[in-house]
Amino acid sequence: MTTGKRLGVVMDPIGAINYAKDSTLAMLLAAQARGFALAYLEQRDLSLRDGEAYGRMRPLEVAPDPKGWFTLGEPRVQALSVLDVLLMRKDPPFDTEYIYSTYILERAEEAGVLVVNRPQGLRDMNEKVYTAWFPQCCAPTLITRDMADMGAFLREHGKIVVKPLHGMGGRSIFVLEQGDHNANVVFETLTDYGRGFAIAQRYLPEIALTGDARVLLIDGQPVPYALARIPSAEDHRGNLAAGARGVGRPLNERDRWLAGQIGPALAARGMLFVGLDVIGGFVTEINVTSPTGIRELEKQFPINIGELFIQALERRLAAR
Repeated sequence: MTTGKRLGVVMDPIGAINYAKDSTLAMLLAAQARGFALAYLEQRDLSLRDGEAYGRMRPLEVAPDPKGWFTLGEPRVQALSVLDVLLMRKDPPFDTEYIYSTYILERAEEAGVLVVNRPQGLRDMNEKVYTAWFPQCCAPTLITRDMADMGAFLREHGKIVVKPLHGMGGRSIFVLEQGDHNANVVFETLTDYGRGFAIAQRYLPEIALTGDARVLLIDGQPVPYALARIPSAEDHRGNLAAGARGVGRPLNERDRWLAGQIGPALAARGMLFVGLDVIGGFVTEINVTSPTGIRELEKQFPINIGELFIQALERRLAAR
């Protein structure tokens, strides 16, 4: 399908991605196959001049070849408004520089570009805190900077997971049981002695058997398969970056209910590609920055998730 449309992507250096696992590459391959001309940017290429968003863009061609999956043209500074779609796929950390980038992207959005995911949503929806908007979908959760409150939460539930609000890839996730002599030092470390917020959740033992499942939502609708990330025998973390193995499975009734509770609300706010982390039927995180899992599912099932995503973008463009 030839659309004559231009799609830009803000991402980490494309030469350093993991070819076999990178979801952004899957999106770009699908977009190119559907006739989009591609433009490549890194975060450092964004700028704002007299209220107008610009980018140092390089023409990009991608290929399904692990030995050479991209070709870049010469850079040219252009207004981001020359694009029809701009994907924000820069990985965390979600730091001040990331927030500054969303301001620039919001100016592009106001100039008519379809920015995915929406910049305001990226700022508003911390991936751990935003679960609070859907308490019916979540296990007991505490967000606090009070170490005594965290200790009381541990005594109440007997076994908990504690982690920082800004982490990714399984970094700094601790599992504590009542009586653990490391509990206080963990609370001190995560809250910086009460100066910063951290999150505690009731431990869900299902993670050891059924894993931490990633349910992908495209414009509010769930992809029909989930990627269950099973921790290794030496670890408790259901993160592929921490050594978990990814096992695909069809969605179950609970997955679909969770997607129905959360998906439409996020789609209405411009969050068109979202990953729900589900353990034991409870959502633990709502990933909106650069959710992954496309490539692993496409290897295990007859589905082209990248194409489904680009089709959703085309429908959004047509609706304009």
